[in-house]
Amino acid sequence: MAISKITLGIIVLLLGLIDKLSAVSSSCKFPAVFNFGDSNSDTGAISAAIGEVPPPNGVAFFGRSAGRHSDGRLIIDFITENLTLPYLTPYLDSVGANYRHGANFATGGSCIRPTLACFSQFHLGTQVSQFIHFKTRTLSLYNQTNDFSKALYTLDIGQNDLAIGFQNMTEEQLKATIPAIIENFTIALKLLYKEGARFFSIHNTGPTGCLPYLLKAFPATPRDPYGCLKSLNNVAIEFNKQLKNKISEINKELPSSLFTYVDVYSAKNNLITKAKTLGFIDPFDYCCVGAIGRGMGCGKTIFPNGTELYSSSCQNRKNFISWDGIHYTETTNMLVANRILDGSISDPPLPTQKACKLTKK
Repeated sequence: MAISKITLGIIVLLLGLIDKLSAVSSSCKFPAVFNFGDSNSDTGAISAAIGEVPPPNGVAFFGRSAGRHSDGRLIIDFITENLTLPYLTPYLDSVGANYRHGANFATGGSCIRPTLACFSQFHLGTQVSQFIHFKTRTLSLYNQTNDFSKALYTLDIGQNDLAIGFQNMTEEQLKATIPAIIENFTIALKLLYKEGARFFSIHNTGPTGCLPYLLKAFPATPRDPYGCLKSLNNVAIEFNKQLKNKISEINKELPSSLFTYVDVYSAKNNLITKAKTLGFIDPFDYCCVGAIGRGMGCGKTIFPNGTELYSSSCQNRKNFISWDGIHYTETTNMLVANRILDGSISDPPLPTQKACKLTKK
């Protein structure tokens, strides 16, 4: 009888503990997301700053271009959906802006390092400066808020640093620039930390050597067994290795924070190398036809000899990995985002929704 009472007491205690854990779990939620990057996560900055990203970009999901280089949603869109937050408004687009749940500082064509060779002047350092200005103005106009320290900070940038460098450097020369690129990345992360950021999701760079536009630009460059530019992917792998090592160092160095390294390379590479098995067509073909072959951007119209030529999208977009030879389709973005959100390509390996529970003291 005494044993039964003890057992009953233990059960009651465990039930109480489960209730408390459930309460903690339900209270853990990112109130905002602040994103930094290039066109892989730009939700309208380049449209606001330079010129509209034209249809058929974005049309399949949004019914309009929505400033995105894809047929629909980007990886960052699926992340905010999963966190039950609105799609991020670009910092550079003030018309109809809603920054109550974060902001997007990513701008198409951006690099990590400030360089004239980059497609955009909004390099990572500039994006972080914009965030600091945004935060300062927000706190001066409204009551003090700790949403900045509770928010998720996502970074997806580096593809342009490697792609541009590859055009005029050898593999070894490009690899030699990686420490400087990582140093610039580190400075940006530490500045964000200094401003109160504590939860980071840092995406490595994808298999840049598999981008169709680069494959067309360098037809004589040796391929790997899957048809990608071997030397450029070697550089991407080395970049990711050094980035992961640096993130590991920062995790040990900075207290009460969580820097999650996300292996986007493996997720995208898996789709490309297993394309036929997964139901995709040629992974080096692209949906927005004419974007590369006609020498113009996806959705652009040109008039050679008075004849209008327009880049239109394919009918079976869900069967394509690449959207326009540079960026990915919504289907690809969704599949990669699912791997990010469930934590299967993350270090530490935890779902994004649970990342707000784990910080070291």
